[in-house]
Order: sequence, then structure tokens, then C-alpha cells
Amino acid sequence: MFQIGKTIVSEEIIENDFVCNLSACKGACCVDGEYGAPLEDYETEILVNVFEAVKPYLRPEGVDAIMEQGAFVKGEDGEWETPLVNKSECAYVIFSEKGVAKCGLEAAYNDGATTWKKPVSCHLYPIRTREYSEFTAVNYHKWEICDPACSLGEELKVPVYKFVKDALIKKFGKAWYSELETVAAENSKS
Repeated sequence: MFQIGKTIVSEEIIENDFVCNLSACKGACCVDGEYGAPLEDYETEILVNVFEAVKPYLRPEGVDAIMEQGAFVKGEDGEWETPLVNKSECAYVIFSEKGVAKCGLEAAYNDGATTWKKPVSCHLYPIRTREYSEFTAVNYHKWEICDPACSLGEELKVPVYKFVKDALIKKFGKAWYSELETVAAENSKS
């Protein structure tokens, strides 16, 4: 672990490789699991505000889940998250013609229907953050469904922190990311 500003960062994000391999996993992270995508407090209001613009992109069962549960829900841990369909898949998930799970929020963004891409937790994955009173923990989340992404990352030699560079900058800023690059460069020398 190392510290950058008010964050405590796991060395795993510079030591492990990762590149999403949707052809192998089919977007399983959007449909597997028991919890929705974690949300920042400010993102809950955004989800409410973009719903009408995003609604045409979503599957009927996703729209139904959002109408029934709300644009966001409080998870078992007391934190905000996206609602689920069938207690498994994110309500905002859509599927390509080849059956690959994708984000309906991102599809709306890509078409210019909204100016917000998706929750930062989704953009950051496989990094998970957790807020504490004195610091934010920045950790690598290992999940077996992402084994193909780890293999592809290793093959392409792309560390986790480089794969999610834009999301880390969005979350923590350019200066923070620059310091992370310095730590990674020092780590690779030793």
C-alpha cells in the first residue's frame, strides 16, 4: 500500500495487468452478482435527471425495475447502487445482437442523448474505492469472471492503472494520476 494525498492505494493496481475482453466474458460484470453498481452520492441525482433520455435505450424489464425500485437503491451495506432485474443484472444493462452486455447509460451518452457516460464505479472497474473519514481506499477487485481480462492485459502489458486512466483522472484529478505514474515508475525499477 502507498499513499497519494488523502488516498491509500493498493500496489495491486500497478502490479496487475487488465484489459476488458468482452468477446470472452460477454460483459458478465453487468449481469452477475447480487448487488448493483456502486454510486457516488451526486450520481443518484444524475440518474433521476437522465432517466427519460436513457429510457428508450433500456430493455423493458430494466425500465420496469427502475419504475418499481427507483433510479437508484440503497444496498445492504447502506450505500447507493443501481437497481437490479431479477436480483442479478443491472437495470441499465442492454445486450448487443451477439448477446454481449453493455451499458444503456453509455449507449445514450455515445448517441449524444446525455452528457453523462456512466457511474464512475463502472468506469473504474476493476478498481473499487471506499470512502473512510480520513482517506479513500483505492483497491484492485479480483473477480474470476475477469480472468480473460487479466490474461489479455498481461498479453498486451497494460497495468490496471493505465487501463482505467481516464476514470482515475475523473475521480482524483490529473495531479493525483501523475503522482501515481511516478510511484509506478519507481516500483518498476525495484
